[in-house]
Amino acid sequence: MEIKTDFLVIGSGIAGLVFAIEAGRHGRVSIITKKEKMETSTNYAQGGIASVFDPQDSFDLHIQDTLKSGDGLCHEDVVRMVINEGPDRIKELQSLGVNFTKNSGDTGLDLGIEGGHSRRRIVHTKDRTGHEVERALLEQAEANPNIEIYENHMAIDLITKSKMIKRGIVVSETEETCWGAYVLDVNSGQVITFLAKVTVLATGGAGKVYLYTSNPDIASGDGIAMGYRAGVKVANMEFVQFHPTCLYHPMAKNFLISEAVRGEGGILLDSRGNRFMEKYHPMKELAFRDIVARSIDLEMKKSGDECVYLDISHRGTDFIKNRFPYIYETCLKYQIDITREPIPVVPAAHYMCGGLLTDKNGLTNINNLYAIGEVACTGLHGANRLASNSLLEALVFAKRSAIHSSKYLEENRDKPFPGVPVWDPGTATDSEEMVVVSHNWDEIRRFMWNYVGIVRTNKRLQRAISRVKIIQEEIKEYYWNFIVTRDLLELRNLAVVAELIITCALLRKESRGLHYNLDYPNKDDEHWRRDTVIWL
Repeated sequence: MEIKTDFLVIGSGIAGLVFAIEAGRHGRVSIITKKEKMETSTNYAQGGIASVFDPQDSFDLHIQDTLKSGDGLCHEDVVRMVINEGPDRIKELQSLGVNFTKNSGDTGLDLGIEGGHSRRRIVHTKDRTGHEVERALLEQAEANPNIEIYENHMAIDLITKSKMIKRGIVVSETEETCWGAYVLDVNSGQVITFLAKVTVLATGGAGKVYLYTSNPDIASGDGIAMGYRAGVKVANMEFVQFHPTCLYHPMAKNFLISEAVRGEGGILLDSRGNRFMEKYHPMKELAFRDIVARSIDLEMKKSGDECVYLDISHRGTDFIKNRFPYIYETCLKYQIDITREPIPVVPAAHYMCGGLLTDKNGLTNINNLYAIGEVACTGLHGANRLASNSLLEALVFAKRSAIHSSKYLEENRDKPFPGVPVWDPGTATDSEEMVVVSHNWDEIRRFMWNYVGIVRTNKRLQRAISRVKIIQEEIKEYYWNFIVTRDLLELRNLAVVAELIITCALLRKESRGLHYNLDYPNKDDEHWRRDTVIWL
C-alpha cells in the first residue's frame, strides 16, 4: 500500500501538531503516531512554557538564564531567536484555544517560577499545561480537512536517496534527500509506504533508555535512531537531563513532581527531616536541574536511603489544591497527602538535550527532512536545559520549519516522486521468541541506569559500550529473521540511542552541565566548549 502526501509528520505532540496546523494551510498533511494521538510526552508535561510577559522581566534576563543553564554550549544566536519569538507563539496558542491560568496582574497570565529562572515567566495551566495544549491543538488539527491522523502507525525507516541507490534504483538528486518513510500499521501488521515532499521528525525523546524515567512508554528514541541510520548528524547525546523529583512509590510509574512545586516554595529534605540543598548551591532548591539531581544522588549514596523528600505542606491546603490539583489528586491515590506530609522523590531520566542536528529552520543535513521538538538538537539547551524552555523551543521551531518547508513545497509541488519499491519482508517469519526482545530491553535500561547515569566513570562507560554492541548484534539478527512489530522496532531504536549516548559520553573528556565524569571532574573550555557531533 502506498500513500502520497505533501507533508509527513511523525509524532503528534506539540511540535508535530503546531507544524501540521501551519503546514495544513499550504498542502495535505499526514500525521502518524505510534499509539493513540493523545499519548505523547506533551500530554504529560506539567510545568509550563517559559516566556517573557512580566513587565519586571526582559528578553535579556531570559537569555542570560538560558545561557547560564547551558553551561557554555548554548548557541547564543539560537537562544535569542527562540526567546524573542516566544511571546508571539504563546499568543498564537491562545488563539488556537489553549486556556492558560489567569490572574488579575499586569499580564493577565499567572506566571510561575522554576529552577534557574530569575523572574516569574512560566505560562501554565495549573499543573496540567501539556494536557491542555495537546487537547486544543488536536481539536484544531482534527477540524482541518487537509490533515489526517493515523493512530497506531509506527515509522520503521526513512526513505532516502542512499537507501534507494543500495536497492539499485537510479535517482536524479545529487544530494541526500528524504521522500518519506516505511510505516508499520501496528494493528494489521501491514507496512505502508508513505511518500512525502517534506518529512518531519517530531517523535520526542528517549527517556525509556533508562530504567527510571518520567517519560511515557512511547519515548524510545525512534526519531533519533531513524535519523541517525539515514545519515543525519547527531549532537550532544551525552547531555541527558535527569529530573530531580519523580514520585518514589512501588505502585507509581513515571509520575513527575513538577519543578513548579519547588518554584512555589517546596523544600528538599533528607530522611531525618534536614534541608540539604544549601550545602550545594546558593539558589538551594531552585538551582539548575543538573545541580539538584546530582545533589540528591549524592545524598542518597551517602545515607543509603532510597529517596529524599519534597515538602510543600507549609504553603497551606487551599493553595496546594488550587495550584497543583493533578499532583495532589495523584499522590492521594498512593495515600500521600501533600498538604500534610512530604513527598518521597528520586531523580529520573527526563529530557534529551541532544538529538538530530538542525539549522534555525529545523532542517537537518538531509534535504526535505526536518526535526523539531525533543528529537532535535537546535543549540538552544547546550549542556543543560533551563526548565520549561522545551515547549517553547517546540513552538518556535515548529512554526519556522512549517514556513520554511511550505516555501519548498510551492517550488516543488509538481515534481514527481521516484519509483520507491514496496516494503520487502524477505524470508522473515512471525517470532515465537519475544523473550529475546523483553530481555534485551530490560538489560539496556539497567546498564544505562547503572553505568551511564547521573554520575559516570570511564570504566562504567566502557562496560556499557561493550554490552550495547553485543546486544546490537543480537537485535540485528532478530530484526532480519522475524516480521517487524512495534516492540521490536522500539528495542532496535532504543539500542541505537543507548550507543549514541555512550559514544558521546566517551568522547567528552570533561564534566559540564548534565555530563559528570569522575575521571574528568573539571570543565575544560579550551578543548571542549563545543558540540559533540557524530554521524554514520
